[in-house]
Amino acid sequence: MAGRILIVEDEIIVAMDLEATLEDFGFETVGIAADKASALQLGATNPDVALVDVNLRDGPTGPEIGARLARDFGVKVVFITANPRMLGDGVSGAIGVLPKPADPHSILQTVEYILGLKSGQNHMPAPPPALTVFNAPQNHA
Repeated sequence: MAGRILIVEDEIIVAMDLEATLEDFGFETVGIAADKASALQLGATNPDVALVDVNLRDGPTGPEIGARLARDFGVKVVFITANPRMLGDGVSGAIGVLPKPADPHSILQTVEYILGLKSGQNHMPAPPPALTVFNAPQNHA
């Protein structure tokens, strides 16, 4: 299942490793954003999924970025962070959180699950074990 993925991560080694993992699985990355301005700029390119860290170059702006990407651009957002508790019960418009460090298999399962939600598949499997879902999934783009 092809998909265009935005990576919002300020640690370049982590971001490049995530980008390589996604590309190895056949996904297209639309870019790496290290702060709110670049994330919103890349969000305008219509990615299918955004993987968003909480703490970025401009501070703990990840939750605001995730909410804006979902609301303004219709991007399916998953947080990928070492600090999942900072997200509380969730962020408006975001699907869930994947804790760091995330292994490649968990990343693949999560992205495929999110793309399935976006495509409106009627018989979605349960969310991957590593993904904590904020709200019940909704099958609409």
